[in-house]
Amino acid sequence: MKRREAIQHVALLLGGALAAPSVAGAMGQVLNTTPGLAVTPEQEALLAEVADVIIPTTGTPGAKAAGAQKFIIRVMRDCYPKADQEAFYGGLSKLDADSKTKFGNGFMNLDKAQKIEMVKQTTTADKPFFLRMKELTTLGYFTSEIGATKALAYLPVPGQFDGCKPIEPGQKTWAL
Repeated sequence: MKRREAIQHVALLLGGALAAPSVAGAMGQVLNTTPGLAVTPEQEALLAEVADVIIPTTGTPGAKAAGAQKFIIRVMRDCYPKADQEAFYGGLSKLDADSKTKFGNGFMNLDKAQKIEMVKQTTTADKPFFLRMKELTTLGYFTSEIGATKALAYLPVPGQFDGCKPIEPGQKTWAL
């Protein structure tokens, strides 16, 4: 095996190990058989708002419309250990508390610009939470019906594979 091939194999293995819970969640698998943390309706609504800042509604529906928050809750419950769940929901609570400190209102009651500012602040203030939130939001969105059919080009019964076909200007990327 050549050095370049070895590096590619190691990178593939490490990437798979880091994203294993998320990929398992997208596949509908349950890795965590212990009871997960109970999520309140307020936390679910807060998740939806944060996800909608990450993937907002534009020409296509956003993460909130796709129900990305329900995906995040299920994957956190079914695929992450309790310690990771506590850290994730702790980060969510911290974002809400930081919003109250900075703007005098919880995240749900902020205007769009303030929400964006708080999420940008979280990218540095609580990077592990933000990265996990971003990963789960994008995975939940693009594996949803809305994300796969409205934001991506979707072909339910693919034909012949043509790997060198140019993409037309303005064409969406393909859903898998």
